[in-house]
Amino acid sequence: MSLPRILCCAAVVSAALGMATTELAAQTPGFSGNSVKIGVLTDMSSINAHMGGPGAVTAVQLAIEDAGPIGVPVEMVSADHQAKPDVGASIARKWYENDGVDMITELTNSAVALAVQNLARSLKKVDLVTGGVADDLVGKSCSPWGIHWTFDTFSLANGTTRTVVQQGGKKWFFITADYAFGHAMEARATAVIKAMGGTVVGGARVPQGTADLSSYLLQAQASGAEVIALANAGTDFATAVKQANEFGITQSGKRLVATIIFIPEIDSIGLESAQGLALTTNFYWDRDEASRAFATRFTARAGRDVVPTEPQAAVYSATLHYLKAVKAAGTDDATAVIAKMKEIPIEDFFARNASIREDGVLVHDLLLLQVKTPAESKKRWDYYKVLSTISGKDAFLPLSESTCPHVKKG
Repeated sequence: MSLPRILCCAAVVSAALGMATTELAAQTPGFSGNSVKIGVLTDMSSINAHMGGPGAVTAVQLAIEDAGPIGVPVEMVSADHQAKPDVGASIARKWYENDGVDMITELTNSAVALAVQNLARSLKKVDLVTGGVADDLVGKSCSPWGIHWTFDTFSLANGTTRTVVQQGGKKWFFITADYAFGHAMEARATAVIKAMGGTVVGGARVPQGTADLSSYLLQAQASGAEVIALANAGTDFATAVKQANEFGITQSGKRLVATIIFIPEIDSIGLESAQGLALTTNFYWDRDEASRAFATRFTARAGRDVVPTEPQAAVYSATLHYLKAVKAAGTDDATAVIAKMKEIPIEDFFARNASIREDGVLVHDLLLLQVKTPAESKKRWDYYKVLSTISGKDAFLPLSESTCPHVKKG
C-alpha cells in the first residue's frame, strides 16, 4: 500500500531559526528523530470521505502553519484507512513503529478509531480522535494517551433525542448502520428514550453502503412509530432521507431524526427534503466571526466551494493544541505532551469552554441546530439556525459514570 507523505514546508522551522541540522539536534534532546511527525489517518474513498478526507489534511496543514516554530521540524503524513479497521491498524502500526509518527489523528469511522486507539495504547502513543464518535473511545476502550476531540454517541443522544422526546416524539423506530457507531448510537438514544417514558417499537440493522433502503423504510412506516431515527452517517444518511421523501414517509406525518449529520449531506439532500431536521453538533461554519474566518481560509486552501465540516474543524483544533503542548513540554514524549495538553487552556472557534478530562473527553459546549427552510436560506451553505447552546457539563457523560479503566473512582 502506498502511504502518501507530505512534508509541510511552512512548518519546518530549522531554517527560520537559522540553525544547521547538527545545531538543531544538539539543542532538542527531547525529540525522537529530531522532529514531530503527525499522521492523518482518514477516509479518502468511502462513505465518509467528505467529512474528513482531503479536507482533514487541509485543516492539519493550516494548524501546523498557525502553530509556528516549535523548536524542531513538523512533518505530516496522510493515508486512507478505507473504512476498514484492519487496514487502519496496519497503517498505524507502520507509522508508529517504523516511520517515527508521534501522533495520529482524524480517524473518521468508529471501528477504525477503536482499532487504532487500542494499538496506540499498547505502544504508549498519542491518538487524537476527531472523526469517530463511539463513546467506548472514552469508556471501556479509553487510553491514557488518547483524547476524543468531538461529540460522542452519549452527547448526541443527550441533545437531539432528548429534545425530540420532550416535543412529543414517544414511539421510535431505528434504522441503524450495522457497525460500531450505529450500534453505540442506537443504544445511547434508546436509553434516553426509555428514561423519558418513550418506547422503541422496532428497528433494522443496515449494512454500510446499502443503496436501496426501501424495505427498511417501509418496515419503519408500518411499525406505528412517530419518529424514525437514522442512526447512520455520510452518504448512507443522505440516501435514507432522499428515499424517505420518495416514499412519502415524512409527508405522512412521521418525523425523521438525524442522530448525526454533517453539512455536506444537507447540501446533497437539498433543503426541500432536509428542512426542519434537528441536530446536535459542535461546529457550524457560519456561527460567528471566528468560525467564518476559519471557513474562509479553509475554502481558499481547498480551492473549491466547500465549507469545513465538524471533523475538519476538530482536527485543526486538536492538532494546533497538540503542537502548543509539544512546544510547552519541550518534548514529543507522549505522557509529557498529554499532561501538558490537559494543563494548557483551550478556547478556539471549535472548542468553546473546553477542558480535557481524566478519561480523555474534551468537554466543550455543543449546539442544537435546525435545518433552514429553502426560504430562510440566503445562499449555498447557509443551512442552519442555532436553537440553543448545550453546556459541556450537560452534554457529556458525567465522569462519575465513566467506564474508563484508568479513571480514579471514589
